[in-house]
Amino acid sequence: MFEQNNQNEEMNTTETNDTDVTQKEEMQRTPKQKKPFKGRGFLNTVGAGIIGSVLTLTVLPQTDYYQNLAQPRVEQSADNGQANTSSNSGITPTSVSTGAGGDIANIVEDASQSIVGIVNYQSQNRMGTAEATPAGTGSGVLFKKEGDSAFIITNNHVIEGASKIEVSLYDGEKTEGELIGADPLTDLAVVKIDGKYADNLLEVADSSELRAGEQVIAIGNPLGLDLSRTVTQGIVSAVDRTIPVQTSEGESELNVIQTDAAINPGNSGGALLNSKGELIGINSAKISNSGVEGLGFAIPSKDFMPIVSQIIQTGKVERPYIGIGMKNLADIPRSYLPNLPQSVESGVVVANIDPTSAAADAGIKEGDAITEMNGKSIENVADLRRQLYGGPKAGDKIDLTVYRDGKKMTVSVTLTSNAMMNG
Repeated sequence: MFEQNNQNEEMNTTETNDTDVTQKEEMQRTPKQKKPFKGRGFLNTVGAGIIGSVLTLTVLPQTDYYQNLAQPRVEQSADNGQANTSSNSGITPTSVSTGAGGDIANIVEDASQSIVGIVNYQSQNRMGTAEATPAGTGSGVLFKKEGDSAFIITNNHVIEGASKIEVSLYDGEKTEGELIGADPLTDLAVVKIDGKYADNLLEVADSSELRAGEQVIAIGNPLGLDLSRTVTQGIVSAVDRTIPVQTSEGESELNVIQTDAAINPGNSGGALLNSKGELIGINSAKISNSGVEGLGFAIPSKDFMPIVSQIIQTGKVERPYIGIGMKNLADIPRSYLPNLPQSVESGVVVANIDPTSAAADAGIKEGDAITEMNGKSIENVADLRRQLYGGPKAGDKIDLTVYRDGKKMTVSVTLTSNAMMNG
């Protein structure tokens, strides 16, 4: 048994030796592979780099890419941001022009020096002594200088009834102003101060060039002088709006610029500027009812300049004058007009008469209903004034259609001149 095992071991040893000999012979017959020459790849890399550098230095300066690299880093970042936005949204960005206007901060800095605060002092009788106390505040605009005098535009309602006018200047200095004249129907007034205070004047532009959508800036003193020279910005919402207003001379209508720039109490008399910093309106009114916002109004320069120029020259505004106080016919109960035909639905009713006026001379009486002027129907008080001030002049003769005691008649009136001046 042991012998068989030994034989098996010898056989295994013999087979192993034979296998080793065979593997050595095959290794001797197989040729060795040659290793590649590493230097050749290195030379190829160096050569490609040299060629690429030559092409870059030759071609790149001729391309827009090279020119873009020369731009400041901020501009390059902005361009990259636009490019990324474009690629992400599929929208091609375009440059936006801000128009011919200047920088808003610079405009405001310059224009604010021409905006003044106005305090209306009125006499109050206290303990038998008359004392001037502040009754209200508003704004004004320095716009003209002649000789030693400077002129301020403001609203009539800002200075109406004043016994003393105090003007607060840009640097905080205060001086007394002199009322040159006022016109209640257009809510305009002119105040004069010493010319030494007028180092900066606002240039007046033609408001007829305005279009809806243009940017505007309002500067004034809302809610008193503590918030002096407050700046608000908006757009022109509409041009040539007509709004009814109540004045000390009765109901009137104002042609105004409508804007959504915030105009609050105290802004009255302040400036409405265009995008160049030019004066195109005098802020005058704001609707402040519950739920109503963004409705501010300003008197356009095309309307206030003729009035203001006349006030500076003559101290008053001259208009054709009839000499009657009026009420809208539609506002009077028909029971007070028993003889008026029911077909008459519009016009004005004479409430009082100036005894020295043209109306008195022509025979107009209290209670008369006036329905036409020169054959054109009259809707209300504002319409009569618009017709009267829109064409006829002092010395002209007009024909009024009048109902008296149920009878229709025509009364001819020769117009006189009345200087409406705040006293």
